Amino acid sequence: MSYFNDYDYGYNSSKQPQAQGLLSSGWRPYFRQIDPQFLANLVLKDTGELVHKWFNLNSQLATIAGRREYAWWANAMNLFSSEARYHMDDFWNYITPDPPYPDHRHVDMLSVETPIKSLMSRDHIAIDHVFNRLRDIIIQKILKFLGRPTTITQYYLDRHFYFPVEQFVSWDRLDVINTAYAHWQDCDLWLQIDNLGKERRITLMAQDLKPLVRKVTHGLAVMLSGYQSRVGQLQADFPIRSFPKDVQDFSDAVQQCVLEQEQLAVLVSGAPGTGKTAWTQAFAKEVLVPLGYVTFILDHDAVQNFVPPGYLERICLIINEADNLAQDRASEVAQYNNKTEHILGLLDGTLYRSVLDEMSAHSEQRLMVMMTCNTTERLDPAMLRKGRVDLTCEFTHLFERGKREVEGRRFWNRKVRNQEVESETSKLKTQTSKLKTQTSFQPSPAP
Repeated sequence: MSYFNDYDYGYNSSKQPQAQGLLSSGWRPYFRQIDPQFLANLVLKDTGELVHKWFNLNSQLATIAGRREYAWWANAMNLFSSEARYHMDDFWNYITPDPPYPDHRHVDMLSVETPIKSLMSRDHIAIDHVFNRLRDIIIQKILKFLGRPTTITQYYLDRHFYFPVEQFVSWDRLDVINTAYAHWQDCDLWLQIDNLGKERRITLMAQDLKPLVRKVTHGLAVMLSGYQSRVGQLQADFPIRSFPKDVQDFSDAVQQCVLEQEQLAVLVSGAPGTGKTAWTQAFAKEVLVPLGYVTFILDHDAVQNFVPPGYLERICLIINEADNLAQDRASEVAQYNNKTEHILGLLDGTLYRSVLDEMSAHSEQRLMVMMTCNTTERLDPAMLRKGRVDLTCEFTHLFERGKREVEGRRFWNRKVRNQEVESETSKLKTQTSKLKTQTSFQPSPAP
């Protein structure tokens, strides 16, 4: 038996202009119908209340239709009044099941408010803004993957409405005045859209969202920096096979550890131009992306404020120039910030694994940290202890891009030096010319 049926659209519509707006935008009234199983449960388990409401309804209708001071036809017309409608609706709502609503006891929830306001600046990283943008992208990808829902409903001014799913086009074009719900019956997933005025809050609810999140975040990468922060697909300029043989062997060892360990930290060092950053991106794209990892490329300020999102199962962090981040705390420079303590807590898990509730996803989360540095001499000794950095490698071969960068720097230095020599030569010529001019115009001494 269908739960969706049309009834009198004009009911109380003069007092509900926004409800009329819903009707004009495609929404239809939701009419509750008898469910035999639900009614049987009422008869067997709540017999007393059912009998009480039945007699109360008949008593109210008898009072409405039995007014002695009115003619019989006036009393008959009064059965269609708003008072009679109220009592009949109250009894009907009791003997029919409520419209479907999400179960807010669902374990997994993912929520975001849209549109997302940009709060980033050159001197400050609004990490919450980037995380909101990431959640928004994930939610939109999940909705696109799921397609049309089984039902779309909305409750407004004591009335239930539904939107015909065959007329559904997009969520942005769906008119929501109060709160709308959508349900996908196959995967038992709910979508809740709350109207907040100029913004909307979009919430996904399910028993387990992780499979869907894993599917839609394939190849996703997040760059957090004061200069530019973005969310997109991970790119790598060079494949792993283009690196020297020893780097390829190191990549195989790291891959094996990724498969065996829940948390792994790798540190690669070497002079500028040896391909450290290029290797981290290549390894993330070729090895970690197929395993379901989401990559975060962080600068120093982002690392200081970063906590792994709990809705992601597998996370890869790429931190460049770690020797400027986790400096030896015995040095004077490291005394002015707490970045070293933060990255140490991130590596050994004390930062976010200290307290876990039953609903937390951190307990099942895998974390891979890849760091690059020019030298390990400035690193804090605690960072190189066993349990924080699992694998290290020194890159000694100039990589193809590194060779071009080194040659470019050399060419630029030669060009700058030549310009400086030419400038100094020009200055000397100018000074010499001025001296010659002054000497030629000196007056001869008086006789």
